[in-house]
Amino acid sequence: MLDNSSKTVAADPLTEMLRGLRLEGVDYTRCRMTAPWGILFPAQPTAHFHFIAERGCWLRTPDNEWVRLEGGDAVLLPRGAAHALASAPDAVASPLNACQSNPVCCGIVDTQAGGDGEETLLFGASMNFNLDSEHPLLRMMPEVMRMHELAASEPGIPPLLTAMACELALDRVGAGGILTRLADVVAAALIRHWVEKGCGSAGWVAAARDPDIGRVLAAVHRDPTRDWTVEALAAIMRASRSSFALRFASVVGETPARYVAQLRMQQAKQWLVRDRMKIAVVARQLGYESEAAFSRAFKRIIGAPPSRFRATQPEFNGNLHGSAAAQS
Repeated sequence: MLDNSSKTVAADPLTEMLRGLRLEGVDYTRCRMTAPWGILFPAQPTAHFHFIAERGCWLRTPDNEWVRLEGGDAVLLPRGAAHALASAPDAVASPLNACQSNPVCCGIVDTQAGGDGEETLLFGASMNFNLDSEHPLLRMMPEVMRMHELAASEPGIPPLLTAMACELALDRVGAGGILTRLADVVAAALIRHWVEKGCGSAGWVAAARDPDIGRVLAAVHRDPTRDWTVEALAAIMRASRSSFALRFASVVGETPARYVAQLRMQQAKQWLVRDRMKIAVVARQLGYESEAAFSRAFKRIIGAPPSRFRATQPEFNGNLHGSAAAQS
């Protein structure tokens, strides 16, 4: 979703890396909830996105705190943490898949539930990153990212939110497709805002913004399948092997070899889980002479054999429709 095909030179290495970051919806739900109502969203491997079109509601955060969301607000839970949405903190909540729902166009599910009070209109999505869950950028993101701060500083955002609210309220031709695209754009804007304004000057982001180390990280992230040597990485920074290794470890917090190995195995896990590649194919993609050698390296870095992930199919089912709905 943050992918940018422009050939313009990146302002800095972090911006260059973010050009390859994509966030795409896989399930969408439109919910018409009448008070009193509450929806539980269990933890899931994909991100949760919610847009509140009318009358507002309450969000129970992963830290078990209640936060008021007004109409026109949106939230993203990038790591899919468990949470709830409700008409009031004391409302009884139940899983979304327990509510009455009907599939409509463009992969959207219509859901209705609640009592006989005022109606709240929600739109939600379950979203996939093209990054492994252990990627340092995802690990640094907060559990909840809210739109209200971004809307105040980004003049282009309020019209997007207004358009979402209009499309939700009217059953016009093509509304489903427009909604799904708007949701993807708004979620991407939240992440960009966090990177530019809120992710701070510590950790991996600080390393990515370092003029020298950032160039190295950008090169590795552009081509994680390459068999990077310390000498090749040092050449990017125009430094000797020893001085580069010391500088990299002090800024990033681990050795170049360890960082590259982790990134390559994160890519391998993505291929196994998301793309359902065979282990032998992944091994060849990463340049290993045998499947056994790759499996040993994978288990050493990830902590489990690749067969465990190859056998795991992501559960994009009714439970995820529920998460989408809340993302209204």
